[in-house]
Amino acid sequence: MNVIYNSDNYYVVEYPGQHGYELVDKHAARGTYLSGDAADKFLESMKIAIAEDASAENVDEFLDKLDVLFNLPVVFH
Repeated sequence: MNVIYNSDNYYVVEYPGQHGYELVDKHAARGTYLSGDAADKFLESMKIAIAEDASAENVDEFLDKLDVLFNLPVVFH
């Protein structure tokens, strides 16, 4: 498990052994898990967003556009 992005609004965790990414909206306490082709496309798109502007505001704006995917409640145990 590798945290690859962490801001006041979001975090993104990479699970290299599972070839997947967990995305979490901290304020909404909702998230999603992407694997396979979806994970590849997400990573490619995130790299493009970071290449354009690596600021937290820009990356958060990119993740805001994925909000429809955040359908799993975050549960702490």
